[in-house]
Amino acid sequence: MPVSSFDLKRILRPNILKLEPYRCARDDYSEGILLDANENSYGPAYQVEINEGANGSEELHISSGNNDLSLHRYPDPLGRKVKERILKLRPSVPSIENIFLGVGSDEVIDMLVRITCTPGKDSILITPPTYGMYKVVANINDVNVVKVPLIVEGGEFQLDVNAVVQAAVNDPTIKVIWLCSPGNPTGTYLREEDVRRVLDSAFEGLVVIDEAYVDFVRADKGESYARLVREYPQLLVMQTMSKSFGLAGIRLGVGIGSCELVSYLNNAKAPYNVSTLSLSVATAALSDDGLLKMRGVMRSIQKQRDEYLIPELKRLPHVGAILGGNDANFVVCRIVDSNGKASNEIAKSVYIEMAQNRGLV
Repeated sequence: MPVSSFDLKRILRPNILKLEPYRCARDDYSEGILLDANENSYGPAYQVEINEGANGSEELHISSGNNDLSLHRYPDPLGRKVKERILKLRPSVPSIENIFLGVGSDEVIDMLVRITCTPGKDSILITPPTYGMYKVVANINDVNVVKVPLIVEGGEFQLDVNAVVQAAVNDPTIKVIWLCSPGNPTGTYLREEDVRRVLDSAFEGLVVIDEAYVDFVRADKGESYARLVREYPQLLVMQTMSKSFGLAGIRLGVGIGSCELVSYLNNAKAPYNVSTLSLSVATAALSDDGLLKMRGVMRSIQKQRDEYLIPELKRLPHVGAILGGNDANFVVCRIVDSNGKASNEIAKSVYIEMAQNRGLV
């Protein structure tokens, strides 16, 4: 919709607009003799040495072991150091006020549904085949799911823009459109002209683009839509440390959007949602050296995907067409019978054979 007419407050739940956020002890002070959060000043208990005193009583000694991370202290509730590093990864993002950090992208998904959709009343729109957590989160929050399938003929996996816009504009209960680029499980980068048509439509809700796999896209095919956040206040772009950075275990998701939207997400999240350990690892991964290494790994994966995996797959029996844009760290192919017809039965048997007998899942 026209940028000038978008009003975020119109789509947020009334209780979110009135919410008085919890103030964290670390919102104001993070240095000095900190007593305001009732933390354990001995430090991590497992590093404390307990000795028997002269009269048989216990004596505690604070170990000189490694506590450089100050794990006895609560983390920065907003993860500001990590956000500063994300600005280097996505230089088109205006400021750290445009960045939200969550416990994986799944928390970002959940928070977006919770602040916009009234349970039992509102809806989200998804474009299957797509990531399953959008529907799961909607079901948990008692939110209806409207489905507008992608164009799948010929393995295109692109938006049916007219159908998406028509469904969204004609249903006032839809608060969020969820797009996935590159898609999971399609591995296909969505065309910018289609994304802009959705954003420029008369739809009055949020448009979310899930970019978990965006770093696997070759530069000549496209780049992150985080650059569009400056143009469209109704847009939020989701990213993650799980894929290109190889850090699925730290559970760190990113939401990039308008300062106003990010502020409401921060107000509604748990006080210290991202741990010190996760923030520390993410800070290192987003350093200049970390970004250099990540991009080197991306080039290697792209080369393996395009120059080895796809040609070799085509040589295998029962592998038909390679589908989609091949813009992620996986490849989608059609499994066919001896007549070249798609076969779910053979596809399932291949999966079972690989998983049960060959240790490849």
